[in-house]
Amino acid sequence: MWAFLRTTLLLVMLVYSCAASSPLYSSSCQLQGQFHLNGMHKAGDVILGGLFQVHFFSLFPDLSFTSEPQQPICHGFDVLGFRQAQTMAFAIDEINRNSNLLPTVTLGYRLYDNCVQLGIGFRAALSLVSGKEEQIILQESCAGTPPVLGIVGDSSSTRAIAISTVLGLYRVPMVSYFATCSCLSDRGKFPSFFRTIPSDAFQVRAVIQILKSFGWTWAGLLISDDDYGLHAARSFQSDLAQSGGGCLAYLEVLPWSNDPDELRRIVDVMRKSTARVVIVFAHESHMIDLMEEVVRQNVTGLQWIASEAWTSAAVLQTPRLLLYLGGTLGIAIRRGEIPGLRDFLLQIHPDLHQNNSYGNNLVKQFWEYTFECRFAPPPAGWVEAGGALCTGQEDLENVETEYMDISNLRSEYNVYKAVYALAYALHDMLQCEPGRGPFSGHSCGSLQRLEPWQLVYYLEKVNFTTSFGDQVSFDENGDVLPIYDIMNWLWLPDGRAEVQSVGEVKRSPFKGEELTLDEDKIYWNFESKKPPRSVCSESCPPGTRMARKKGEPVCCFDCIPCSEGKISNETDSMECTSCPDDFWSSPQRDHCVPKESEFLSYHEPLGVCLAATSLLGTFICAVVLGIFTYNHSTPIVRANNSELSFQLILSLKLCFLCSLLFIGRPQLWTCQLRHAAFGISFVLCVSCILVKTMVVLAVFKASKPGDGAKLKWFGAVQQRGTVLVLTSIQAAICTVWIVSSSPAPHKNTQYHNDKIVYECVVGSTVGFAVLLGYIGLLAILSFLLAFLARNLPDNFNEAKLITFSMLIFCAVWVAFVPAYISSPGKYADAVEVFAILASGFGLLVSLFGPKCYIILLRPERNTKKAIMGRTIKS
Repeated sequence: MWAFLRTTLLLVMLVYSCAASSPLYSSSCQLQGQFHLNGMHKAGDVILGGLFQVHFFSLFPDLSFTSEPQQPICHGFDVLGFRQAQTMAFAIDEINRNSNLLPTVTLGYRLYDNCVQLGIGFRAALSLVSGKEEQIILQESCAGTPPVLGIVGDSSSTRAIAISTVLGLYRVPMVSYFATCSCLSDRGKFPSFFRTIPSDAFQVRAVIQILKSFGWTWAGLLISDDDYGLHAARSFQSDLAQSGGGCLAYLEVLPWSNDPDELRRIVDVMRKSTARVVIVFAHESHMIDLMEEVVRQNVTGLQWIASEAWTSAAVLQTPRLLLYLGGTLGIAIRRGEIPGLRDFLLQIHPDLHQNNSYGNNLVKQFWEYTFECRFAPPPAGWVEAGGALCTGQEDLENVETEYMDISNLRSEYNVYKAVYALAYALHDMLQCEPGRGPFSGHSCGSLQRLEPWQLVYYLEKVNFTTSFGDQVSFDENGDVLPIYDIMNWLWLPDGRAEVQSVGEVKRSPFKGEELTLDEDKIYWNFESKKPPRSVCSESCPPGTRMARKKGEPVCCFDCIPCSEGKISNETDSMECTSCPDDFWSSPQRDHCVPKESEFLSYHEPLGVCLAATSLLGTFICAVVLGIFTYNHSTPIVRANNSELSFQLILSLKLCFLCSLLFIGRPQLWTCQLRHAAFGISFVLCVSCILVKTMVVLAVFKASKPGDGAKLKWFGAVQQRGTVLVLTSIQAAICTVWIVSSSPAPHKNTQYHNDKIVYECVVGSTVGFAVLLGYIGLLAILSFLLAFLARNLPDNFNEAKLITFSMLIFCAVWVAFVPAYISSPGKYADAVEVFAILASGFGLLVSLFGPKCYIILLRPERNTKKAIMGRTIKS
């Protein structure tokens, strides 16, 4: 508030008192007061202004409001700020000696000290744009050049905002070399502001790229309580959210007042947080206060990331603090080389006897500070100069001082580029051809009537390359093509610190933003000598998905395994994706694998057993057929129609063989053939048994007097015809079924999610039911007839065998139906095969077992007499 009042009072003093000396042509204006500013100046055709931080502190006298305020006193000489001012003087001197750049114009300068105070910096800026002449004559034509055409400065975002707000009203160009606040990119508020240092917006993106490159998704952010810190925080949070590069564990504002309680609280937050990375957008003074509390609480194990404001702060690079700050990664202004600057710096000398181009109090103060001497008794509050008197003969080259160290030119390089930007813009403006200019009426700017707003137009289009190889041009917001060096604080064995460059981040017109890091050069201040892990939650591996923790940042999450049938093949996947229909998730849930195929196979024990049993039944049928063929003339074979017996053996053989169609991967032809072969072969078998039963009954009835004529209906031709007709009916049923709704292979996924069960769907349930029903009808009819003939004489006792065989057959197939319906997949096929084999073996053993026993083991009973006499014996 007091600074604002002082500034307001002194602004009033700038008002000129004008008296008309000629009411028609001219008037004169008298300056009512002046600011007493530290500065340097040099005459020229065109004057450029400069604002630099040459003193650290300022002392403002108390205001009495009864007398004119005294001027503030600046103290605490800043050698680096003075070197920046000298760099601007060197750049102007170099341009004046360049025959290709502004060959007909001599540049001059007015450089003022801002003393790191907004009020003083503002006074200096107003003095530059309004002039400091005691009296000026205003001509009717308003001819003449303004005091300065453009200003290089300021070094602070806060001061640059205040100054450029006023300068923007009159379109006076201001090119800053150190103000980084992203708010200054607002062209509506700051139409004539430019800068040769990247904005905080790019600095923030550079920091985010560093975080991404090392996988740091959980970090703390500390900021200064000013425009620099607050705008950086807003930009950082916005860009971090958009990029998805991580989250903030905490955001704390460092106090200006060095409040110990507040600093203690902030450091306690840092100590308790799981974030191992701390990003600081603050000034060197903030870091000094903060580190005192960090040392007191002994908070180690943190990876610091420094903004450009304190990356190169030598005051922090002490053995005591390197225990905590060693390994710091920082964003630094681009380092450049300025040939000839060292020789120029050596030429500075305070000439007390003549007012040369320097003849300024800043040069004298530098001399006094460097050699610890004084030219005159110092004013009150002046503490830099020692007690010795300066002779002016001191040798600057033999003194060890930061002033002569030009190995790390960063802010000076930006000053150098700012001066050249103004010079190139002025050069382009003066190259304009009359009648082809960009201004109203196609006019051009002339040296006699230069206007600052005209220079703004050309600054927006300036494009040149420095001798160091960097391209300089401004975008639509007045920002330069950004480039930063990435610095690392190396802790040397002797306890010293070395800040080394380990990469760079830049934006080019064609490639966009690029980060280059030499990770092998980076020093990590940890026992592992590797980058730390700084995450709220560890990355979710493939096979899992991220699940947000309620009420916590997005970087804090749980890893949930994917459910069956879903996978995630990327780290930190937000969701699991379903596998295609024929695929299933692997045990790790990180990729899809083909589903297992399930069908009754020849390669599994069940399939092998059933196939072997089928072949065994076929073999036994072949053996029985051979026995009956060999003994075809014996009574036991010839009894009860041997032709039907041979047909029955062949049909049983077909029944055993058809079971093989149910084993193996279902194909269209096997699905169609298996049920047709099964139905026809079993109908053929049961038809033979039915006809044999009917023949037995017919023969028994024919043995009674008067019934012999009935045997003509049961001759061999009739028997074969009956079997053929009954079998043809089943063939017709199968044909209609296959044509109308054919059985077909089907991939069933209902039984098991991770398996594909290959099965044959019957197509038409009605057709399958009719097929089974017809077989059952014949089997029941055979059973009933055989049951009626069970008490016939012994020579016709085959009816008992038929009764027993049909009883087994019907029992097997009655049990088959519910077992088939309730069995899934391949087991349904196994049940059907088992039913086929069981019924086949039941018929084979029941009908042909006793006969083979007699033929092979009791041949004495295989005679007509024995067969016919069994009734008498019994």
